[in-house]
Amino acid sequence: MLLILLTDSCCDHSAKVQRYEESSVSFSCPYESEYQNSLKYICRGNQPSVCLQHALISSDNKQKGQFTLTDDMASRKFTLTITSLTQNNSGSYLCGVHRNTGLDVFSAFELEVKEWCCVMSHKLSGIVGRPVTMQCPYPPQHRDNRKFLCKGDHRKNCKDMMTSQSRFMLQDDVTSSSFSVTITELKAGDAGTYWCGSDSQWSVGNYTKIQLSLDFQQTSTVMSTINVVPTFTMVEPVRSQATPIPGKEIKGACVRACMRASCAWLCVFRKCIFLLCSVFFPQMQHSFTLWVSLCPLCCSY
Repeated sequence: MLLILLTDSCCDHSAKVQRYEESSVSFSCPYESEYQNSLKYICRGNQPSVCLQHALISSDNKQKGQFTLTDDMASRKFTLTITSLTQNNSGSYLCGVHRNTGLDVFSAFELEVKEWCCVMSHKLSGIVGRPVTMQCPYPPQHRDNRKFLCKGDHRKNCKDMMTSQSRFMLQDDVTSSSFSVTITELKAGDAGTYWCGSDSQWSVGNYTKIQLSLDFQQTSTVMSTINVVPTFTMVEPVRSQATPIPGKEIKGACVRACMRASCAWLCVFRKCIFLLCSVFFPQMQHSFTLWVSLCPLCCSY
């Protein structure tokens, strides 16, 4: 017995196709005349052993979602059409023709779905209350086409700003194959996504996508803080100075001298006086107690 091991992959040649999102693509898969009535099918990947089992669509069921299969027996080829492409449709595909005996016949193709884009995509910033200008190139063959600018998150539902806003001014420069749109006075609501172009059919590659962001102009104010440190000034009371009178001044000096002498004597004998006064004048004991206690102060006068 002869055992032959085959690699579960296909094929030596694979057609490569590129498309953009939301567009359509068609692949033709030829076959021999003997397989005109055979089952045709399409699967993802490149493993022939499980292709029929995981078929996306077949000649028995020619329509399924975004996939359509048509069989042209006269030219001996069947065609797969995929509509409304997304990036999830990118990958490897196999066209299979089922045979009653032996292995099925396959052909392969690679599909790359690119993000729908434009001639140029960039970000632009402006300041509320001031003007801003958007630059939009276009193909030279569109020099006579109507130029426009619309606003919206998606090109399919954007609003034409040239017909609805008087603040938008368009200027076309045919020599450089570009036009500019100036917003004379920006408002907060002008921020968002803009699309400018010259092809109303939205052909890929004929548009510029602009993301406009806005800043609010702020006047910077520098606040000066003055730290006030309270200052306390000690003001000594000013004694009134009367004009000295010679008679009164001499009398006052004599009184003070007598008081000092009296206080000095009393301070020495205060205990004796206190005892004598307490015995002979008990009713005045409190007054003598106060007087004797003030003697030290009197002596310093």
